[in-house]
Amino acid sequence: MAKTKVTGATSRLKQDYLRLKNDPVPYVTAEPVPSNILEWHYVVKGPEKSPYEGGYYHGKIIFPREFPFKPPSIYMITPNGRFKTNTKLCLSITDFHPDTWNPAWSISTILTGLLSFMLEKTPTLGSIETSDNQKRCLAAESLEINLKNKMFCELFPEYVEEIEKLLKERQEAILQLDSANMSDSEVMAEQQSNMHFIMTNLFVLVGFVFLACMVKYVLISISNDIQ
Repeated sequence: MAKTKVTGATSRLKQDYLRLKNDPVPYVTAEPVPSNILEWHYVVKGPEKSPYEGGYYHGKIIFPREFPFKPPSIYMITPNGRFKTNTKLCLSITDFHPDTWNPAWSISTILTGLLSFMLEKTPTLGSIETSDNQKRCLAAESLEINLKNKMFCELFPEYVEEIEKLLKERQEAILQLDSANMSDSEVMAEQQSNMHFIMTNLFVLVGFVFLACMVKYVLISISNDIQ
C-alpha cells in the first residue's frame, strides 16, 4: 500500500514538473532533489517595484507520500523579512490547513500561492513583521547567503551565475566610487596646496612691500636730518 502511494506521488510530481517547465511560474523556479522527488527546492526572485527586488529567496517544499491527496510543508531558508527561516509556513496550501487543500492543485498552484502571500502583509504563523527598508537590506544580503548554501548551488547553477555577476558588478561599482572619492580628495588636496602656495607668496610680497616702505622711510628720515 505504501509503495503504491509513493509511486502515485512520484508519478504526479513528475507530471507537475513537466507542466512547470512548459509553463513556468513568474518569479519562481523549483527543482526536485535528485535523490528524493518528495523534496523540492524553490527560488523566489524578488519582483520589480517590491521590497524584495534584487533578492533571491531559497526555500523548500516537502511533499507527503500521500500527495496529491495530502498537502505539503513549505519552508523558507533565505532570510527575507516576511517569513521566519526553517519554520513551517501556515498557508492554505500547506499541511497546516489540510481541510482547505485541493488535490487538483499542482506545484505551479503552490508556488503561485506562495509568491502571492509573500507580497502581501497578512500575518500568519511563521510570518514576521519588518519594514520595507529591512526587506531591501535582506534582498541585497540574500545574494551572498545563497552562494554559501550547497543545495542552492547544486540545483540552481543559472542563479549562481547571475548572483556572481551581480556581486562582481557591485564590487566594481564600489571600487569606482572609492576611486572617484579618492580623486575628489586629491583635487581638494591640490586646491588646498595651491591656496597655501598663493597665500605664502602673498605674505612674502606683502613683506617685501613693507620692507621697501621701511627703507624708503628711513632714507627720507636720514635725508631730512642731514638738511
